Amino acid sequence: MTQRTRLSPELRRAQLLKLGVELLSTRTLDELSIEDLAAEAGISTGLLFHYFGSKREFHLAVARAAAAQLLEFLAPDKTLEPAPRMRQSLRGFVDYVSQNRDAYTSLVRGAATGDEAMRALFEETRTAIADIVLDNVRELGIESTPALVMTVRGWVAFAEEVTISWLREPRIDRDALLDLLERGFFQLAMVAVGADAVSPYLPDPS
Repeated sequence: MTQRTRLSPELRRAQLLKLGVELLSTRTLDELSIEDLAAEAGISTGLLFHYFGSKREFHLAVARAAAAQLLEFLAPDKTLEPAPRMRQSLRGFVDYVSQNRDAYTSLVRGAATGDEAMRALFEETRTAIADIVLDNVRELGIESTPALVMTVRGWVAFAEEVTISWLREPRIDRDALLDLLERGFFQLAMVAVGADAVSPYLPDPS
């Protein structure tokens, strides 16, 4: 058990959220125990409720912190050209899901629950991911049409499912997974904007 130390309410709350996200790397949100986390932090469960109000509010705060961490992994490197930047963001996505499989699964499952706040968080996160992709696409000179916006949203869902399936049964290596996601995106994008389905933004596979 970690020795209890005096922290300001803001720092204590941040510590609890950090611990919660760390624990999500090995368990789902439903399996995140208030008692275990309070013991790890060296506080009582009553004090934990003082900071978050309820178990639901605590779980929601942890899920929000996990979503923010995911977006940090995807944060585009503005020093890169748009196409390599897309690849870099894809690496960040795969790395995050690989390292935090249960946390990400909890976030995805939140969209299917009756909890309106969890569904809203999931939608906000997916929208933020789609916006990162669309920003890169605009810098490539591809027009952001309504069809392309819908395609990007659908591709994000595709990337989620393919990556989670790959973690369950990795039949291809990581680079092949990245190639699949990247090529799949650009081919779909070309179709969405009515261009040739062979994307000029990808290296020649030969």
